[in-house]
Amino acid sequence: MKLKVGVIFGGETVEHEISIISAVQAMKALDTTKYEVIPIYITKEKDWYTGNLLKEIDNYQDLDNLKRYAKKVVLYKKNGAFVLQSQKGFRRIVAEIDIAFPIVHGVNAEDGTLAGYLNLIGIPYVGSDVYASTVGQDKIFMKQIFEVEKIPMPKYEWFFDTEYKEDPKPIIERIKKLKLPIIVKPSKLGSSIGISKVRKIEELEVAIEEAMQYDPKIIVEEMVEDLTEVNCSVLGNYEYQQTSEIEEVISSDDFLTYKEKYLGNAKGGKSKGMASASRKIPATIDDTMRKEVRDLAKKVFKILNCSGVCRIDFLVDKKNKKVYVNEINLIPGSLAFYLWEPIGKNYTTLLDDLISLAIKDFKRKSKKVYSFETNILQNYNGLKGMKGKLKF
Repeated sequence: MKLKVGVIFGGETVEHEISIISAVQAMKALDTTKYEVIPIYITKEKDWYTGNLLKEIDNYQDLDNLKRYAKKVVLYKKNGAFVLQSQKGFRRIVAEIDIAFPIVHGVNAEDGTLAGYLNLIGIPYVGSDVYASTVGQDKIFMKQIFEVEKIPMPKYEWFFDTEYKEDPKPIIERIKKLKLPIIVKPSKLGSSIGISKVRKIEELEVAIEEAMQYDPKIIVEEMVEDLTEVNCSVLGNYEYQQTSEIEEVISSDDFLTYKEKYLGNAKGGKSKGMASASRKIPATIDDTMRKEVRDLAKKVFKILNCSGVCRIDFLVDKKNKKVYVNEINLIPGSLAFYLWEPIGKNYTTLLDDLISLAIKDFKRKSKKVYSFETNILQNYNGLKGMKGKLKF
């Protein structure tokens, strides 16, 4: 009997379209002799849909038409099964799934929002839990943990948008202590959205205003000038970690832009997700630095208690031969499959490994105690006499 895999993607996020690309790639790579693939698309309006037409990328060019023919559903647990129930007309069970496979990017999705819902209904799912997902999405939380663990990273400052609007002077004074050039980022976005480079302090205000459009928390960090960007993917959980080949990112700018990430080598204007970006595989770094990157990648993965496949991005100071951790991507674009193929793990095998890990993690978590069978309120009389006095 085939395992029914519900691939969940989309969502209310500026990385919505990138999630669609990543999910369609994965659905085509899943081994259909082992799995029944059930697409679950979340629109920007937070409605959930299913249907085989969601497996084809061309169908997303006309979203209104897609919604007309797909089935609007809700996912919940019924009689011990995880079901997709139709929301229109006669409400019936459209499909059942055994395991969820979230392939979502960005806030309101990858940041633990979806993982929290899947935890609540109790379904096994691929990837990191709520805690790792939240920290992995918030660059400031991430850096604060890295500081405690002595992970090398560029110097930074951070602030809330309200603080800046009320009195920008003390914030600017703090930022002036950083060495120019600097990078200004929204704390919780990915795909290089809302990021600006500042070479002169006069450019800072515009950069901050840009970042504040996307997030209330803003991070400003020193930029590594003589820079090589390298990325390494990690597969596993807290018990063991395996690293991929290391890529060197090729960018015409000082950092990899949204366009370069997702449209860089796209033929005919069609993106292949992160597989479209320009890169050198393997990266042109020496063996000592290669080991340092891999060791740091495993350490970061374990510190944040990640599970599944992640991609850790590094900044290499070529002049001083120093490696800095930039950030972690809990559900990387294209699931970073292109970093595993060079070491002999094709995309189908990678997806197999991820599903096996998820089942193993679910079984282990099921043995832990999360609640007690006894009801301590059964004989509780603490509110006796309070009838009619409670106000909500």
